[in-house]
Amino acid sequence: MRFPGGASDGAQTETTASEGIGWSPVVEEGRKTTDALHSDAARLPRPDRRRIMTVANQKGGVGKTTSTVNLAAALAVQGLSVLVVDLDPQGNASTALGVEHQSGVPSVYELLLGNVGVADVAARSAQSERLACVPATIDLAGAEVELVTMVAREARLREALTPEVLEELDYDYVLIDCPPSLGLLTVNALVAAHEVVIPIQCEYYALEGLGQLLNNIELVQSHLNPNLGISTVLLTMYDGRTKLAEQVTAEVRGYFGERALRTVIPRSVKISEAPGYGQTILGYDPGSRGSMSYLDAAREIAERGTERETA
Repeated sequence: MRFPGGASDGAQTETTASEGIGWSPVVEEGRKTTDALHSDAARLPRPDRRRIMTVANQKGGVGKTTSTVNLAAALAVQGLSVLVVDLDPQGNASTALGVEHQSGVPSVYELLLGNVGVADVAARSAQSERLACVPATIDLAGAEVELVTMVAREARLREALTPEVLEELDYDYVLIDCPPSLGLLTVNALVAAHEVVIPIQCEYYALEGLGQLLNNIELVQSHLNPNLGISTVLLTMYDGRTKLAEQVTAEVRGYFGERALRTVIPRSVKISEAPGYGQTILGYDPGSRGSMSYLDAAREIAERGTERETA
């Protein structure tokens, strides 16, 4: 069949598809993600100095580990070199990044004890050649007891992540995933970092217990790490259909101001499923809203850091 203008069936199908016939939100999101991952223009700026960021919230189920690995992957696929330090004995960050972490694998446990260096335990993630992870094994569960008797027990991680070591390995970002507690492992993470990222879920009781975390951060600032500061608050599990999500978002932004990212992470089954396949959401479903949200959040973090350093 010929169409007006002399186009054949095949030519017309190709033309009308580009004009919108056959368009779907999934196709559009996939196109955006492909552009974000492969366009040179979309590459993020390298920070003027290495950024060490601890992702912390003692409240469980807020998307802490999920945000750590997905932000790390989003930074990596947009051109930056990233190291994730899995400081949670559950090893969920290691699982999501596809890094071996069964008992016996050199891990963050040996790193804290001073038996190995970062280069000895950092494993390359299959998610990106620019993404590596220091895995956590079940051995880490007993680390807090062993650290109690050690000299400078709060600074064991900082001693391992020295500027000289990280400079040699050439990482732009170090993201530290904490356990859901305010114990010695979390204190080590806060002492080692420059910045704190606090994920907060858009649900009831979202801010419950947050005061205790803020108090602990202030104590670490006062006594152990004066360079520490809360740079980023990330709203997770956002469901725009509910008034509650809007109320929590407004309350968090009213309290934290510009430290709360404009980007919010939507509630998503795909985000929850990805770790079960040893992947981040960017690898598991790159065309999803969750993937695009983490790409946007990573870009916002990178651009804010550059603005702060150049201001």
